[in-house]
Amino acid sequence: MPQAKTLETLFHETLKDIYYAERKILKALPKMAKGATTPELKAAFEKHRDETEVHVERLQGVFEAIGKPARGKTCEAIEGIIAEGEEILEDFKGQPALDAGLASAAQAVEHYEIARYGTLARWAKELGYTDAHKLLVATLGEEEATDEALSALAESSLNQSALAA
Repeated sequence: MPQAKTLETLFHETLKDIYYAERKILKALPKMAKGATTPELKAAFEKHRDETEVHVERLQGVFEAIGKPARGKTCEAIEGIIAEGEEILEDFKGQPALDAGLASAAQAVEHYEIARYGTLARWAKELGYTDAHKLLVATLGEEEATDEALSALAESSLNQSALAA
């Protein structure tokens, strides 16, 4: 009889998913920064790259806290979201809407991460993984702050620049 798939199984599988995603994001951020035309957006991508390195380290700590090896599994969702960002980079290169598009693509990544970290933090708490919960909540807060910063940047300048013809 197959082993029951419990919340603990789901937690571990989702953890592997976000670990893969964070490592994939780490590779995508320099491309996004290079493609951005405004110094503010370039800086936002570079800052988030530094934060993402910390997120990967924290995830390694979560794996350690639950006694599992830090391994990822292919995350189709992040593959698709990153592919959309690369498409914007290509299709809007040299165009007024490029940075607004890159910011929106970055927010799609953030929203995915917020959903994953929020769920994982809740599950960690329910499973009694106190140390893992603290690490996941810390990252969740940073992802939410990045999303807010991207919104502010888009609203203060990037969207207006995209209107120019």
